[in-house]
Amino acid sequence: MSDPLFRGVLPALVTPFRDGQVDEGAFVRLVERQIAGGVHGLVPVGTTGEGSTLSHEEHRRVVELCVQTAKGRVPVIAGAGSNSTEEAIGLVRFAKQVGADAALVVTPYYNRPSQEGLYAHYKAINDAVQLPIVVYNVPPRTSVDISNEILERLSELPNIVGIKDATNDLGRASLQRIRCGEDWIMLSGNDDTALGYMAHGGHGCISVTVNVAPEQCAAMYNAIMAGDWEAALQAQDSLIRLHKALFTDASPAPAKFALAHLGLCTEEVRLPLVPASEASRAEVLAGMRDAGVI
Repeated sequence: MSDPLFRGVLPALVTPFRDGQVDEGAFVRLVERQIAGGVHGLVPVGTTGEGSTLSHEEHRRVVELCVQTAKGRVPVIAGAGSNSTEEAIGLVRFAKQVGADAALVVTPYYNRPSQEGLYAHYKAINDAVQLPIVVYNVPPRTSVDISNEILERLSELPNIVGIKDATNDLGRASLQRIRCGEDWIMLSGNDDTALGYMAHGGHGCISVTVNVAPEQCAAMYNAIMAGDWEAALQAQDSLIRLHKALFTDASPAPAKFALAHLGLCTEEVRLPLVPASEASRAEVLAGMRDAGVI
């Protein structure tokens, strides 16, 4: 396995709210808990961070606060995607300005660009800002799927360094690794299949579950990176119910319920999301027990 710029488990951080506002104190405490738990990086204002319902001012503040709190102890990959290329460039510029180590840029959603349009989008960002860019491919949310052929072309650009792959297509990971080369960073976007993704040559996972179980998730990825696949499989077995439970309702409502149960923040989400259902809460609690969180 190559020695990538980013590896291991990186939380897709929730953005805690209180009375409709970003709860900065709770956010700092969540970041500190993640670092103390042994995570290998931080990812603010992605999908799990409800970036789509944050104002631009809130988005920038959360990125800045994450960088300030991390203080270089672990890398920060700031969510900076948009379906407007110019807006994405602005968010990436801000991430660089405040000291983020990279930007996570989702494929443009809703307007459904062609493959050539996707290449042009990322090349424009590459050309505009000197900051490592991680492509985020999540077809179920964006209705567009960036091909391995386009990723191979993007991998030749100096600032496009890797991918967060939430396609759940494990065979594709091997083909992508072969096409894009050893320096291409491959991060899973799915907790439940990340173990298999890493067996196909992946380097880690941008994870929802680690919000709830940082020590347990960090231990699993440390085992993988040490080549102890038996220990990693045992960890996966203890975490799998929690992985699944956190998506029994619209994310991140189940994760926020879990964190509220632990007394770490409120379970507030922003409309059109609503708090987790009673059935989801029961599954989350069962998953937390299996993982040893409660």
